[in-house]
Amino acid sequence: QVRLTESGGGSVQSGGSLRLSCASSGTANMRYSMGWFRQAPGKERERVAAIDRDGRTRYVDSVQGRFTISQDSGKNMLYLQMSDLKPEDTAMYYCTLGARMDLPEWWTTHWTAKAYYWGQGTQVDVSS
Repeated sequence: QVRLTESGGGSVQSGGSLRLSCASSGTANMRYSMGWFRQAPGKERERVAAIDRDGRTRYVDSVQGRFTISQDSGKNMLYLQMSDLKPEDTAMYYCTLGARMDLPEWWTTHWTAKAYYWGQGTQVDVSS
């Protein structure tokens, strides 16, 4: 059973930084890619960043150069370092594992697909 647990959200001022963490379990011997979605009130869920088992990454244009996704496979941890945060980054951030997905599949499969596993989410609030 895959389990994902996020931490690290909070409130910061514009220009500040936060690091989100995601602890995973139940992923042994599984092919997958992982990443972060976010959802702001009244808006659709949005892909933010993703990484595959070989460390290849992809970012949505709005966070390119400001956010960095990384992983520590030995510790089963996923991270999202967020810098130069802006009010438009305010959202609930979800750690997501795409079972049996490579990076392109993670990036293009609709978020409602059953192959995605989700954490409970962590809130990020950025004030101007």
